[in-house]
Amino acid sequence: MTLVRRVSVLGSTGSVGRSTLDLMAQTEATGAARYEVEALVAGSNLELLHQQALRWRPKVAVLAEAGRLPELRARLKGTGVEAEGGEAAAIEAAARPVDWVMAAIVGAAGLRPTWAAVRAGAVVGLANKESLVTCGPALLDAARAAGGAIIPVDSEHSAVYQVLQQPCAARLARVVLTASGGPFRTWTLSQMEHATPEQAVAHPNWSMGAKISVDSATMANKGLETIEASYLFGVDESRIEILIHPQSIIHSMVEYEDGSTLAQLGPPDMRTPIACALAWPDRLPWPAPKLDLVGLGALTFEAPNEARFPAIALARAALRAGGAMPAVFNAANEVAVAAFLDRRIGFLDIAAAVAETLDRAGSGDFRTGAGGDPLETALQVDAAARRLAADTVERLGKAA
Repeated sequence: MTLVRRVSVLGSTGSVGRSTLDLMAQTEATGAARYEVEALVAGSNLELLHQQALRWRPKVAVLAEAGRLPELRARLKGTGVEAEGGEAAAIEAAARPVDWVMAAIVGAAGLRPTWAAVRAGAVVGLANKESLVTCGPALLDAARAAGGAIIPVDSEHSAVYQVLQQPCAARLARVVLTASGGPFRTWTLSQMEHATPEQAVAHPNWSMGAKISVDSATMANKGLETIEASYLFGVDESRIEILIHPQSIIHSMVEYEDGSTLAQLGPPDMRTPIACALAWPDRLPWPAPKLDLVGLGALTFEAPNEARFPAIALARAALRAGGAMPAVFNAANEVAVAAFLDRRIGFLDIAAAVAETLDRAGSGDFRTGAGGDPLETALQVDAAARRLAADTVERLGKAA
């Protein structure tokens, strides 16, 4: 049977967006699927968006950097592809009726477009973990109300999604999220103090964008994923564990009360969880890299060192505190990572900035605004937390 999907890709020029379009091209070439692309939404990479638009001929191509819209329109003139720019255009494109949306805009910037896609009733492949961390329960409620669904695309949550058998979900004992450990897994604190952005983005297993790569280096990604898992699967923070697995072959595990542990395995390739989300509940045949356990020889595991990677404990504390604190954690981390990539603070200052921002937010009014519009409330919290974090980052930068 040929899979037929009308799709939109939000964040089409990022690593997940490129993997999505690559998977689509491969499955079309084999005859396994056929796609009609409604919208491609990118940030600032005009060159790549132009190439993608010529290849896929979407109804609309959107560049969030609106200042370059005239150039995009000139390049797409006569192609039949509508060109638009700016945040409002990205939101409008996300809300267009389709079967499936890849939500892969990095950071809290992806929240409004993801919300629009969810409210339109689409099946949303969610690679934007910040949207779920910032506005998780409300986002999931909106999907259910609209008759759509959210299917996680992060390899860890995709793994849990696949092995969490609904008839047995009430018998869940724990969820184990695996982590590669990033590029600094074996580094000492004194070594990490002098880590450069170039070293931090050099991930040993995955090809990702700069922000996500730094999150892997600090292990803030595992903190964010803990919050995500709690929201997605209704699991208390105390039953979510992190396990370092340098080979990135076992992507996550689910343990049941009878002692059975189910795991999802595969080579570290984002196209596999994307394929799962794109065809769910079916399976999409594509020339996927095969798992060679004999060639691997051994799979190893270790507990995370939270003294060297405090972001995990900070995220857990934010999740336990509840309310808007997970959103504060996310906002502070985004601001701190951006400052590190700009060389305004050191690598260890990222976690320090997040910790101080959480402390300051905890003594202020960062409640979720019960009864208000959940999206606008989340965005207000995000903005306020970013102001606190920016102030903290500035002081840390001056002290360096």
